[in-house]
Amino acid sequence: MRTYLDFEKPVAEIEAKVEELRAAEPSEAAEEIARLELKAGQALQELYAELTPWQKTQVARHPQRPHCLDYVSALVSDFTPMAGDRKYGEDEAIIGGFGRFQGESICIIGHEKGATTESRLRHNFGMARPEGYRKALRLMKLAERFGRPVIAFIDTPGAYPGLDAEERGQAEAIAVCIEEMAALTVPVVSLVIGEGGSGGALAIGVANRMLMLQYSWYSVISPESCAAILYRDSSKGDKAAEALKLTARDAFELGIVDQLVDEAPGGAHRDWDATAQNIRLVLRRHLRELRGMSPEQLVQDRYEKFRKLGPITEPSKAGSA
Repeated sequence: MRTYLDFEKPVAEIEAKVEELRAAEPSEAAEEIARLELKAGQALQELYAELTPWQKTQVARHPQRPHCLDYVSALVSDFTPMAGDRKYGEDEAIIGGFGRFQGESICIIGHEKGATTESRLRHNFGMARPEGYRKALRLMKLAERFGRPVIAFIDTPGAYPGLDAEERGQAEAIAVCIEEMAALTVPVVSLVIGEGGSGGALAIGVANRMLMLQYSWYSVISPESCAAILYRDSSKGDKAAEALKLTARDAFELGIVDQLVDEAPGGAHRDWDATAQNIRLVLRRHLRELRGMSPEQLVQDRYEKFRKLGPITEPSKAGSA
């Protein structure tokens, strides 16, 4: 059963009518069903053409949106998951392993949120502890040893902020992951498939090519947390979302990401296969381009990419005494 977001009410009403007609007399109402389906499609297109940053944030969090394991299932064959950081334990908020993409052996790493109540608790809603990032780094270094490209799927509201995570060195684990990832001598492509929150996202986002799905977001902080700090009211997330410039389009225009990947009409949750196919085409192109670079060029490419972010400019001397 499809779940609708608050702003999708006009579409929900039309599609509910379509379902009623199908359940009653589908053969007799075929013409009316076709008319309503066309109307619903147009309404959906118009809605999604004018989404606010806050509404895009809601789409990125849609309960039926595909997650990392869904894309792995659709895009990767012979996937073999690997567990543990060899220091503390296993963290299922981050999944990782090796498989084949378009016939090429690759390393896959990503945040996994889970789809049911049980799996969401097991994966901690995609919020990783230090052992999750240390596992990710272990797998990336293993990929480097065997010359395998790394593909990372980012989908987290942020790293887990609990006391146990802090006691085991959350900040240090993220910092080391960022440092070591910057120096990997194999191609790295990261894709934000939902939420890209804070250091929890950046820890597996130091890539040669940074991509984002059309309705994902990427920011130093979530809208609600930002609102709680700035406005003393977490319910003002919509206001904070406007100020944060967190949408995929904002990130692309600011030069933070290299390409936006189209989702199915109405968001990835409406058509997983179509969105996965778009991802497949974009990943294949970028991996092909990166494959032609030497290890030294890959590291330099990554270095230059991040050095260009937030350039420092000298103040104008015009009018100074």
